[in-house]
Amino acid sequence: MFLIESTDTSSAPRELVAEKISVPKPFRMVSRPRLAWLLENSLRSCTSTILSGRAGTGKTALALDFALNCGRKVCWYKVDAPEADMAVFFHYLTASIRKQRPAFGTTSSYLVGTMAPEQISLLAEAFVYDLGDGGGEPLLIVIEDLHLVCDSAWLVPFFKRLLPLLPADVHLLITSRTMPPAPLWRMRSKQTLCVIDEETLAFTRQEATVLFKKHGLTPEHASIALDHSHGRASALARFAATLSEMAV
Repeated sequence: MFLIESTDTSSAPRELVAEKISVPKPFRMVSRPRLAWLLENSLRSCTSTILSGRAGTGKTALALDFALNCGRKVCWYKVDAPEADMAVFFHYLTASIRKQRPAFGTTSSYLVGTMAPEQISLLAEAFVYDLGDGGGEPLLIVIEDLHLVCDSAWLVPFFKRLLPLLPADVHLLITSRTMPPAPLWRMRSKQTLCVIDEETLAFTRQEATVLFKKHGLTPEHASIALDHSHGRASALARFAATLSEMAV
């Protein structure tokens, strides 16, 4: 399915994959109050959050659960490798925000097509200006799989300038299989950025017990699976589903 959208950026493609800027459909998840509290605290005290962990550690499930329950309008953008091109990335990101703030991007969209590489910090400032200029309800902007474009030359200067400037009614939630470049994650010391890493994402014994109980399984089943999976969300879910089927 494609979404056709006009922009002020002549170099940007006019055809967008609509699913990439749509909030995923809810799937069977176990709410994790421990991590939800960390995200809520970040929402109050920081401008942005990074969920960092390898595939299967539960980043998307956690981001989606939080997005559906945070009380904010949600803009979702799932990144793919071709969006390492700055114009394509910003075309998608702008389109995702316009779903909640239709007037967004007047200034920043123009700059994407006209600015020199060394002026990327100006693009970040224009992006923030457009966020503040449109008004509207508070936003949660989710950028999924940022690791696919982390080698792009524009990424660090843009996000390094953007994150400290984000208005209080906008929070950026990023998922990534690897930690973004150091100049970004080091911003957590300045209370701009909260990082929830793979170790923190891992299921605790109590969380595994809750998950397995939903499948009609015992705490003993949960403990065995936890030891074998090292708390990785996808592996635990497979163990629970398999044992549940065997018990029928």
